[in-house]
Amino acid sequence: MSLSDKLPQTSDRYAMMQRFRSREAWHVLKILSEFVESAEELQGITPAVSIFGSARTARDHPYYKQAEEVARLLSDAGFSVLSGGGPGIMEAANKGAFYGKSPSVGLNIVLPHEQKPNEYQDLSLRFNHFFSRKVMFVKHAIAYVVMPGGFGTLDETFEALTLVQTGKSRRIPIILCGKDFWQGLIDWVKTRMVSEKMINPEDLNLVQLIDDPLEIVETIFKHYETRGFEALPEEREQLLNL
Repeated sequence: MSLSDKLPQTSDRYAMMQRFRSREAWHVLKILSEFVESAEELQGITPAVSIFGSARTARDHPYYKQAEEVARLLSDAGFSVLSGGGPGIMEAANKGAFYGKSPSVGLNIVLPHEQKPNEYQDLSLRFNHFFSRKVMFVKHAIAYVVMPGGFGTLDETFEALTLVQTGKSRRIPIILCGKDFWQGLIDWVKTRMVSEKMINPEDLNLVQLIDDPLEIVETIFKHYETRGFEALPEEREQLLNL
């Protein structure tokens, strides 16, 4: 049997391509609707702080308790808290905010092994795509608090750093909580990335290492004390083109 006998005939290939293009166009529309619906839902939750961290952290772990305390303090200080909506640190963040004075928001992701939303969400949104979910984390947060976590946490953290570094997003506090966990990464960034001129030395100022929950809240307030939490006109333009 020749190769041409094994390939679909021209008419069959055309029909297959048309079906694929129809599915792709429909998929693009679903992505667009995900952006529009989530943006509308999140309009009223400002000012908000995004908290990231591992989904695998047990409820009795010190990281869980620390994240819960940070979120409670932020919520009582008037900040809505955004988390990934799942278990572990995400649950701790939602739980702390849920019992505080400000809204607890979960941006849940649909995964092959389904992520079960935690029960501490005043507002729960559902995303099929990581990229649209990450845009909402950046677009609607005036600060990031990053607890220890895995690949997903690193992805979200470096995405935020890249957007700020390149001027695609406004400058916001990006706080790593858990010095023992993060110090090795910071040291590697200094000894490899800075020394080999992959980034500028001043790029290290984009991130701060803070463990004390009260100091985290104070650091966020200090960043905005002379300008307020509302985005400046040029920052609105950045967020529009994120």
